[in-house]
Order: sequence, then structure tokens, then C-alpha cells
Amino acid sequence: MGKQGSPRSPRPEPQIDDDLSSGTKDYDPSNVGRRMPGGDNHLNSKMLLLHGLRNDSVKYTTCKGSFVGKKHLWLRKDVRSIIFVFALMGFLLLLDSFLVSIFDSMVLQNSSAIRKLPVLKEEDRDAYLMKEKAPVQMYDRLLKLAKGALAEKEFKPELSTLWKEPYRQVAAWKPCADRKVSPSLGKYKKSNGYIVVSANGGLNQQRVAICNAVAVASLLNATLVLPRFLYSNVWNDPSQFGDIYQEEHFMDVLKDEVKVVKELPSHLKSLDLEAIGSLITDADLVKEAKPIDYIRVVLPLLLRNRVVHLLGYGNRLGFDPLPSELQRLRCKCNFHALKFVPEIQHVGSLLVRRIRKYDAALSMLDKQLLGNFMHRSPSKEHDAARGPSKYLALHLRFEIDMVAYSLCEFGGGESEKKELQTYREVHFPLLIERLKNSKPVSPRELRKLGRCPLTPEEAGLVLAGIGFKHGTYIYLAGSQIYGGNSRMNSFTSLYPNLVTKETLLTPSELAPFQNFSSKLAALDFIACATADVFAMTDSGSQLSSLVSGFRTYYGDGRAPTLRPNKKRLAAILSENSTIQWNSFEDRVKKMIEEGQRVHMRRFGRSIYRQPRCQQCMCKSH
Repeated sequence: MGKQGSPRSPRPEPQIDDDLSSGTKDYDPSNVGRRMPGGDNHLNSKMLLLHGLRNDSVKYTTCKGSFVGKKHLWLRKDVRSIIFVFALMGFLLLLDSFLVSIFDSMVLQNSSAIRKLPVLKEEDRDAYLMKEKAPVQMYDRLLKLAKGALAEKEFKPELSTLWKEPYRQVAAWKPCADRKVSPSLGKYKKSNGYIVVSANGGLNQQRVAICNAVAVASLLNATLVLPRFLYSNVWNDPSQFGDIYQEEHFMDVLKDEVKVVKELPSHLKSLDLEAIGSLITDADLVKEAKPIDYIRVVLPLLLRNRVVHLLGYGNRLGFDPLPSELQRLRCKCNFHALKFVPEIQHVGSLLVRRIRKYDAALSMLDKQLLGNFMHRSPSKEHDAARGPSKYLALHLRFEIDMVAYSLCEFGGGESEKKELQTYREVHFPLLIERLKNSKPVSPRELRKLGRCPLTPEEAGLVLAGIGFKHGTYIYLAGSQIYGGNSRMNSFTSLYPNLVTKETLLTPSELAPFQNFSSKLAALDFIACATADVFAMTDSGSQLSSLVSGFRTYYGDGRAPTLRPNKKRLAAILSENSTIQWNSFEDRVKKMIEEGQRVHMRRFGRSIYRQPRCQQCMCKSH
């Protein structure tokens, strides 16, 4: 017999008990459709009893006989009612099954639609599924103190120093990497051959690779073919150089120092570069290679075959020691030659104009990153949602891959530990193997050493400690946050005016960028670089590094960048249960101000992040 309630199971004839029909026994739905004990014999005995009662009229009075007749009549009527009830229940069960089948089909369709979105990596899907978890807070007491402090400051004038560089000498440094060079130094001689570059990584890694390739081409006196971008399953973006950057502008800016062509000559295109030994990978060049490495490894192949291919090229050129002219050329490439295509500039300008007033003074950063799009007459669209003239951009690095790789704990308990360990085993098998052969460092010790990514809660506490008001408009850059809303709740309780490119742009404006992670990253780059204040949570991030360098180069001393020292912050936060808010504020402000001190680029540091040096910038007196 089929399962009860299944529309596909044949329903047997209901067995009617005398006790049920007389109302002396409670109605039990579980008995519906089942054969009662005793079977047909039980039913026959009851019918014989009724027949005997009907015939033995002598033993009963007329009243009693009348009662039996009425009982029999009531029974016949009641049978009809019971049959009607059973029929109604059957109809409802069929209707329920029909609705369930429709719902299941809708779920399947939605699941198919989700699977078709290539921008959602596996880790992103994991983060998405975790959005509905209960809020996670690590610093309940400090969070309450921060909310109280923000409430007190809400009606007080905001300190203007929050939006300014704290040190005046910053303005003394001016951009000059595009200065004219003497003909003997700048003009290339007869080319030694062609360099083909296939850059790996995302937008910011590719940007570094391009400018490193420009310096290498100059070093080896070679012609550079417009770099190609390798497709990666991680980034899921087939974009090439011309989809992101203006090709003609790039070639024109560099024309006096490095010859750049769009493609190889026809006689070299057909060559099998791997077969002739001209394919150079990371295995052939050490990380942060020096000029002598390129002269020893690459130049002989270039002279012999007239072409070399640097495959999977990235950070394969060190910063020091390097000739001054090559350093300047790197800066010229990064800050002058690489301009986003008009499509990206236009949508980037929409982002900036919708978060701040249209009549805000245009900065040098606006002009360099957005071209002429900021000069166009604004539409009246989004006027009602127009934000203030100032906004803070925050690059919050708290994606699941970074969180899992750090080996830290973030207050999520045993479920979080198991979840991150499972993720590590799937995505970071080499890390797991390395941990087996090394002395473990406790999560608590890692936090003390400043090796743990800042949580959204910690980032919010830092901004509150610095003094930013509750109503500050904040642009959030980056990927999906690990834990989703469960992690962001503490941040938005302090700063609710949080926007992203997805909330600022309409679906039709964002549509050309969907499924192109590098183009989406370019929008984040623009919004962060042109912000009145830029705050990072991980100074090792390539986006944060390049954005802070742009703000140093073009900021004219009016583009502050906030860099928390994670080691010092961990020491401050470890006193969560006892520290007073005034003390917390003082220590956080001191930490941030020390990170903003003006100094020249130090030996070995990235010239893209710290362009304040004689090769990139000029100091006015």
C-alpha cells in the first residue's frame, strides 16, 4: 500500500466502524484508508446485530423501535458525510502535491540561474550561503562604548582634520615621472627583438606586470608587444589590454623611450616559441629578479631568436637595486601611460558623482582617472539620493580565502573552525602539508603578531576611534565578506550609510561589467583613489597598495590614507574588557597618525605604493 497522502497511491475503500459512526469514539485521521481489525467479519457481525434489533420488535417499545430506525437513518446520512470528508481530504492532498511540485520547479530554475553566474567563485557561494548566520561580535563592550560616543558626537561639529593630511610637507612633493629626458638617454636604438608578455592575476597584479615589462623592454633595448592577459578560473575575466586600458594613449606616452607595437610581425607569429626555447616562465626567473638576471637569462634568447615570451609574468622584477631611469619609467607607465578606457571612466564618474555633490571641486585624481567625464553637465537622476561632498572609501579584506589562509580565529566558535579547516583542506593543500612539518602557532599568537585580517567589527571600531561620525558616507570596495550580514551587522550599526557599486549603479549601467571581474575591480580602484579619505585594512593588498600610491602621487597633500598597524591594534583591542573609550580613541589616533608620516621611499619598497622619491616625484622648496 502506498504512503499515506501520496496522490499516486490507490486509496482503499474506508472501513466504517460502528463506534466511529455513532460518535462514541474520537475521530483518528491515521485510520483513514486503513482496514480495521476484524475485517469483513467484524462489519458483518455489526450488520447482523442491527438486523436482529430491527426484527425483535416485541422486546422493545415503540419508542425504542423508533429510536433504532432514526439511528439507522442517521447512520446512512453520516456515511455520506464521511465519504464527502474523505473526498475533500483527497482533493486537498492532490492540491498540496501540485503546489509542492510547482515550488520545486521554481527552486530548480533559480538554482540553474545561480549556477550560470560565473562571477560567483566557489568561495563566494560559500560566503553567500553564510549570510543568514547569527551576528558575530568579538568586542561587545567596546562596540557599546563606540555607539555611545558616536551618539554624543552626532550634533557636534566634525573635526576638519579628519579629511586632511596631518603633515604639511606632503604637499611639497609633485608628480614629475613624465618629465622630458635627454635624447641620449631616452631614445631607443635599434631593437634587439620583441618581448611578448602574458600577465597573470587580476587587474592590479596585471598592472604591476605591465609596468615591469616596460622597464624590462627598456633594459634589454627591445620592442614591447602590447601585453596579453591570461585567463584564470579564479578571476573569470577574458578581458584583454584594450578592454581595460587605452592602447593608443599607452603607446603614445611611452613612444620616446620604449617602442610598443600591437602585435608581432608576421614572420615571427608562426614560430613555436616553446620549441625554439623562447618561452620563459617563473621557473626561469627568480621572484624579484635583478637586472643582471634578465641580462643573463633573457637577453641571449632575445638576440638569438629575435623574440621571447614571458609567460605568467608578474612580480619578476625587484625594486632595488635598479637604475634610476628604469624606476622613473615604471612610474611613468603606472601613473601616466595606463588610462582606463572611456567606458570604465564614464561609469566610474557615475559612482563618484552619486556619492558626493556634483559641485565638489575636481581634484587632480578626478582628472587623471576620469578624464573629461566629470566635466559633463550632471543629469538630475539620483538627485534625491545625492550624498555629501565628502566620502570615505574602505577596502575591507575579509574574503573567505584570506580568512582561511590566515589560520586565525574570529569569534565564530567551533562551527567556524571546522568550516575554515574544511576550506583550507580543499583550496590550500600545500598549506596543510607545510603545517604538518612545522611548529604550530596559536591563533592568539598570530593575532598578537598582527597577522590576522581585520574583521568588519574591528574596522568600524577604528573609524569610530579616529572620530568619523555616525552619518559618514562610506564606499565599500572588495569581494563578498566572509560571513555576510552576520559579520557586517556590527559595522553597519556604527556606520549605516554604506554603499557599493552594486547599490549606486542601476542594473543596466552595471550590466556591461557583469562577468568581467577586472572591469569591476577598475570601478573599485576609481572610487577608492578619488575618495576624500581612503582606509585599508590590509597594507599587503595589491589594490590598497596601488590606490595609496596614486593618492600619494596625485593627491597634492589633500588625499589622506589610513593604514592601521595590525600588531598595535591587536594590543589595543586585547584590553576590550577594561579600556576606557577616551584611551581607546587616543591610542588609535596615534597609531593612524604615525602611519601617515611623510618619508621617502625606502630601499626595496614598492615604487608603485611609495612613489615619493626622486625617480617619480619632485620636491619643491
